[in-house]
Amino acid sequence: MTQHILPGGIIGILGGGQLGRMTALAASAMGYETHIYTDRAGSPAAQVSSHVTVAEYDDEAALTAFAKAVDVVSYEFENIPANPIKTIQQYVQVRPGHIPLHISQNRLREKAFYREHNVPTNQTMPVHNLKELQAAYQEMAAAMDGNDRAVLKTAEMGYDGKGQAIITPETDLQAAYDSIHRQPAILEAFVPFVKEISVIVARSTEGEMLAYPPAENIHEDGILRTSTVPANIRQDTAEAATAHAKTLAQSLHVVGLLAVEFFVLKDGSVMVNEMAPRPHNSGHWTMDGAQTSQFEQFVRAICGLPLGSPAMHTPVRMENLIGHDMEKLPDIAARPDAKLHLYGKKEVREGRKMAHINWLLKA
Repeated sequence: MTQHILPGGIIGILGGGQLGRMTALAASAMGYETHIYTDRAGSPAAQVSSHVTVAEYDDEAALTAFAKAVDVVSYEFENIPANPIKTIQQYVQVRPGHIPLHISQNRLREKAFYREHNVPTNQTMPVHNLKELQAAYQEMAAAMDGNDRAVLKTAEMGYDGKGQAIITPETDLQAAYDSIHRQPAILEAFVPFVKEISVIVARSTEGEMLAYPPAENIHEDGILRTSTVPANIRQDTAEAATAHAKTLAQSLHVVGLLAVEFFVLKDGSVMVNEMAPRPHNSGHWTMDGAQTSQFEQFVRAICGLPLGSPAMHTPVRMENLIGHDMEKLPDIAARPDAKLHLYGKKEVREGRKMAHINWLLKA
């Protein structure tokens, strides 16, 4: 299998969303073609890609033909079955590989992985039925030292606040469990954080690792609203988060990007929340504020090229345009400090990420 893919090669991407779109645009600027494999026609990534396959993720014939037509494969979201990766790996390298995907797409496996590698995280317990939820919350509340809030999350799938329910002593546990459709779940102790940050680490085929400066994130209704760089955090907090993110990237043998989200506690320490082995919403600031955007870096890593500098050159506040925020587009486009990135989505829906703006800040 090819270790280095030079410009002119074809990069296969599983998934057709905006992360695939921005990866395809970065790849094109570097002289690569992209081939998108998606189950949805007209997807954001398919609009800007040289080649597109529209098929189900369990279509072995389509997956095989896709794998034979590209030089390397990656993925732009975690919620894909594991079997397509196994099929594709028979013909072409998948970067990152099966293991990062397998671990990151299940919250129980993910939390166990953090503990195995001594990366601090919150207390969690598995939930497979209502009786287990009742017992888990009772045990967790007793150990919370006055903090009796918890979060019930589906073990798999769910993003942008979906598949979650806040648990307090007043919560009807039956209703909470019903709200996540009685799926296998994880109960997580609520973390009394003062802010949220994320670190994106790039790791090359040679094992070189470079990290972007931490971004300070604000969520609304479970959806990322803004990411600001530089983050308003202590130096030792930034160093601890970066070290933990690198530990995870190394332990997973990631080739590509790993985004790790952290809670920052009152004493400046950090606790990992979740991770994603791909470009990340909180890294969109890099498109206008870093020496190398996360999407160019992703292409460099999976193609076996040397990594680019992740240094910030301009302070940025990234803001997602969600749903009917798009009505503000004419006013935003008139602002000289606004760098606008549209995702090509035709249907506006509440809670749907339609675009983002990188607001250029004064140093």
